[in-house]
Amino acid sequence: MTISRRNFLAGGAAGVIGAILAGQMPAFAQNSDTLTIAFNVNLPGFDPTTGASAVNPTVQAIYRSVFDQYIGQRPNLEFEPGLLTAWGWNEDKTKVFMDVRENVTWHDGSPFTPEDVKWSIERAADPATGNPVSFVWASIKNLTVDGNRITAEMPVFEPTFFKWMAFLTGFVMPKAYYEKVGAEEFNRKPVGTGPYMVDQYEANAFLRLKRNPNYWGVQPAFETVVFKFVTDATSRVAEIESGSSDLTLDISYEDYDRLKDKPGLKGVATPISDVGMIFITNIDPMLDKNVRLAAIHAIDKQAIVDRLLRGYGVPLDTLQTPEYLAYDPTIKVAYDPELSKKLLADSGFSTDNPVKFKIQTTRGFKPKDYEMIQAIVGMWRKVGIEAEIEVYEIAKHYELRAAHELAPAAFYNWGDAIADPTTSTGHAMFGPSPNSAWKTEDLDAKIAPLMTEQDEEKRIAGWRAVDRYIADEGLVIPLLQYVQPIIYKSSLAVLPNVSGAMQPTLVAKA
Repeated sequence: MTISRRNFLAGGAAGVIGAILAGQMPAFAQNSDTLTIAFNVNLPGFDPTTGASAVNPTVQAIYRSVFDQYIGQRPNLEFEPGLLTAWGWNEDKTKVFMDVRENVTWHDGSPFTPEDVKWSIERAADPATGNPVSFVWASIKNLTVDGNRITAEMPVFEPTFFKWMAFLTGFVMPKAYYEKVGAEEFNRKPVGTGPYMVDQYEANAFLRLKRNPNYWGVQPAFETVVFKFVTDATSRVAEIESGSSDLTLDISYEDYDRLKDKPGLKGVATPISDVGMIFITNIDPMLDKNVRLAAIHAIDKQAIVDRLLRGYGVPLDTLQTPEYLAYDPTIKVAYDPELSKKLLADSGFSTDNPVKFKIQTTRGFKPKDYEMIQAIVGMWRKVGIEAEIEVYEIAKHYELRAAHELAPAAFYNWGDAIADPTTSTGHAMFGPSPNSAWKTEDLDAKIAPLMTEQDEEKRIAGWRAVDRYIADEGLVIPLLQYVQPIIYKSSLAVLPNVSGAMQPTLVAKA
């Protein structure tokens, strides 16, 4: 069975329905033991530890269905045992220990062992494997297995090491199976320890999962889960209205308000740990501080939330949401278009002689992402900034960001489900990080010491000072904390995930 990307996406919902009628695609969502999700991103690959998309927070919903993480995380972001049952540091924080869960099996029936954990960490620490945060996993050395306990040295303290074990790329891989079949075959036939096993996959079309009968944790409610990859928001609405899918997410708030009160449907919309922001790249014209600050002061964030997002959002002035450890409510960047005009005039720009640059954005990845950038470009035009919009898919963003080739301004959705400033401000703004766009020595000098600070109070205070410096210098444009809209059939019960990962294990029959 095959279906082309053009057949599936170009015609939107019509393409999906037509493919079903033509017999090219199974007609999902036809029985109560199947959960069909109209998903907002494509699956880039089955290895959750490699490639730029491994740091895409949205895809974690799929990865967590097939694989298990070292440390688990509840929907309220609290940590819990995963494939590790206990973990920690020694007194001077130069060594770590990890206790590995017993009586777990891989999807192929082979036993899960501490050697899988050791190998997974060592593999992730090797930059050659393509792990985008290999520097995190390289924090520990000389891993030693003794029974079910693994010990290792930590030559330089990494305060977020164990938090990453519940975060991006923090998945345990099957050593024996992967070494036997290799990377290419693993992508065709992945094996994990998670609640679901891969049953069928058509690139850019759908993924079908089957319940793992031997799962060590709580058995999920549905025998079968289907992720339909529907990157167009309008088509996701059609999916849920037609009954072709049971659940969808990240549609427009207008559609959410309309659908949540429709007979047979329900909705939930809660703040999540995602930050809508605009990266600034340290290239002309953004090397001009006046231009950067003018662009920031010209944006009416509250108006965007109220008028464009129908009140679903929390305006932000730093890369920390109120739930994050280093959130500082005293850091404010005012909406002041008159100040923007003055700053631009000081650098020789005006509405008659505007500064010009490109801004990149996704379209349909997050609710009203493209429309939000359109509104911002309109605000900029009024003060003397002429920005050209370029639309790209999220995978292209990761590719450009890793190569430090983003446009002077680029919209992105930053997810920090572990709520630590290192993984919000830190990895977004630290020059050596592959995830940063602004790369300058002055900022790096302020951030670097905080990456290894053992005094927690001093560490958090330091990050707040960095956030203030970034705001004063205009090195990034935080916009808002997202509220995630989820629409689903009233026959279901959905538990929202503050991380934004819409895991099928959080859906039950009502």
